[in-house]
Amino acid sequence: MIRSLQIVIAIALGAIAVNLQAHDGKLTFAPVLKEVSPAVVNISVEVQRQANHPLFNDPMFRRYFRMPDQDPQPRQSVGSGVIIDADAGYVVTNHHVVNGAQTIMVTLQDRREVEAKLVGSDEKTDIALLEIDADDIRDLDLGDSEALEVGDFVIAIGNPFSLGHTVTSGIVSALGRQTNRGDAYEDYIQTDASINPGNSGGALVDLDGRLVGINTMIYTTTGGNVGIGFAVPTTMVRGVVDQLIEFGEVRRGVLGVIIGNVDPNLVDALELANAYGALVSEVMPGSAAERAGVEAGDVIVRVNDEAVESMGDLRNAIGLLRIGDDVSLELIRDGKRLRLRANVGAAPNNEVAGVQTSPKLEGAVFGVMTGENRELGLDGVEVRSVENSSRAWGAGLRPGDVVLSVNRRRVTSVDEFNELVQNAGRALAFSVQRGSRRLFVVVP
Repeated sequence: MIRSLQIVIAIALGAIAVNLQAHDGKLTFAPVLKEVSPAVVNISVEVQRQANHPLFNDPMFRRYFRMPDQDPQPRQSVGSGVIIDADAGYVVTNHHVVNGAQTIMVTLQDRREVEAKLVGSDEKTDIALLEIDADDIRDLDLGDSEALEVGDFVIAIGNPFSLGHTVTSGIVSALGRQTNRGDAYEDYIQTDASINPGNSGGALVDLDGRLVGINTMIYTTTGGNVGIGFAVPTTMVRGVVDQLIEFGEVRRGVLGVIIGNVDPNLVDALELANAYGALVSEVMPGSAAERAGVEAGDVIVRVNDEAVESMGDLRNAIGLLRIGDDVSLELIRDGKRLRLRANVGAAPNNEVAGVQTSPKLEGAVFGVMTGENRELGLDGVEVRSVENSSRAWGAGLRPGDVVLSVNRRRVTSVDEFNELVQNAGRALAFSVQRGSRRLFVVVP
């Protein structure tokens, strides 16, 4: 028994040694890190603090209440980044690291400081792309995160707690992790390599020195590392970066379906072999899905020959496609497998700030119907939020209201609402549904 265990250990160490080199007779990550570390940078960001209320920015208001004239003090935050193209000076980091930044400074491993320009940022994948102008820098190629397996060794490099370049190691603990954060696109690599505040945007590399993920968040009950960290895989990073370079933003295609996970209790009723796939509960009129022939009750099990095990898998697969891309769908309907092709369309405008539509609506946000309003089957746009003491509040609009018409013209979408308000001239009169009451709201 003991000899068998020794053989297993020897085989395991031999496999590790393929990717590790010896240094003074000991296995070490040092040769890999010498190649990789120069491509990992520290990022410091200056964000201007915002006043709590617009009146605080009014000089007369500040003078009357004897408030100081100086601007709010800037806030400093730090993170990490990875140079992915030395010739172009492209640096990948997290959206949350640079969100709202006035200035972004990148510190290279040789301690040079360079100001960075934000090329573009995508909140839904938490990926941002910076550009720096610097000579003699080294980049890191994006590896294939799809080739990772649970148990593979990985190395995390970043700037935890502003300490500077720090290296930790561990294994891939899980793949395809999702935390169900709102409308985020998540397909995380989970690792027990120590990741702490400041590591955000740093590199997760394999033992061949290839970038396989961008460290983005941790699960913690203490504020520090507890052995559960998450990285955005390079397959997702690559698609986002390509669009940020081309457009400065991510222009996602949409299929036009409302989906859910397959309830195990419905497996027999839907004539399925298992509870895998994304169940289509509704198909949007005029959408790519409707044009392709997708129907409510279908279970989508593959996209472009990639398996779909859950609704999250489908969201990620479609969310990384561009507007106009063709997509192959395999679905189960009445126990039979069907193949359809769809051409993904543009996402509808689901929300608009009132001030973008008209100064009279400053303080309000309008969007598509949600919750109870959606269940009522009303046509119109929902008042998502209204700031107290704003012009929209003063006109009588409240959160949860449904605007049915603008100047007696029916509203059926956010885009239509936007167009009607912009072309309304001086007067704005809304027909509003509030619970069981119908109101007439005049916006002066």
